[in-house]
Amino acid sequence: MEFKKIHFNDTAAKKIYEDYIKQIQAATKKLSKDDQIDILMEMNSHIYESLSQTEYDCNEVQKLTDTLGRIGIPNEVLKPLIAEKKLNQATNTFNPIHIFHALILNFSHGIIYFIFFILYLFLFAFVVLIFGKIFYPDHVGFYYKKGEIFQYGGFLTNNNFQQYEMLGNWFIPVTILLGVTFYFLITLLLKLKKSLAKNKTKL
Repeated sequence: MEFKKIHFNDTAAKKIYEDYIKQIQAATKKLSKDDQIDILMEMNSHIYESLSQTEYDCNEVQKLTDTLGRIGIPNEVLKPLIAEKKLNQATNTFNPIHIFHALILNFSHGIIYFIFFILYLFLFAFVVLIFGKIFYPDHVGFYYKKGEIFQYGGFLTNNNFQQYEMLGNWFIPVTILLGVTFYFLITLLLKLKKSLAKNKTKL
């Protein structure tokens, strides 16, 4: 559907309406284009219905001002909806940028989202290990000897254990694979958490 603006005869009322529409657009700019249009049309419909239900007779400016006052400031009233939409976008696309935005927006909705944020930050450890292996190949790796040593990564300084490095040059691709695997697993858990929360709300 195409977004259609509400017509106002009064120039001042038109300006107030246009400013409010811009506030909605600014509040939803982090979302996908489809979600932005959906919210804009939903809010516009809400404004139109609210104006239509106003029984008392007054000028357009007063009528619109009262209506927008009841609806609220877009940046505040839309926060829960934007957070939900962003979370949907993040878990559907697996895009890390969308995921971090979604988690930050949802911090106020429970400590679980902060925990997920920490889990994603943990993944940077894999990046550190990759660069560590590149620049300090003799001190980073997968060291293993039954009963004596088990260490994945780290900056091992004891040369006595160099012979127990099991992966060699395979350490980097294995670390990349582990990082990607954990990323997808954490994102799938986040998606499951979102689905469970949605089903709980329906009940």
